[in-house]
Amino acid sequence: MTAYTATVTVRPKRGVLNPEAETTQQALSRLGFDVNALRSADRFEIDFDAESSEAAAERAEEMAERLLANPTIHDYEVVVTDR
Repeated sequence: MTAYTATVTVRPKRGVLNPEAETTQQALSRLGFDVNALRSADRFEIDFDAESSEAAAERAEEMAERLLANPTIHDYEVVVTDR
């Protein structure tokens, strides 16, 4: 078994309401920053052991699909690295 870190970044799909990003963009505008668009994302870093990097990626994808993201409204990206 090898130790891996999976980084899962979850963000709303384009066109899905993102109140956190809207509020942040408005605040930046009030502070004088000219921002054309802003998107927020959640980032999860998960340490675990797996037989291979492929197995680690499959496990992380399953975690994203089953709990970390709602595939109906979220896009997500999984990156796996050796620890």
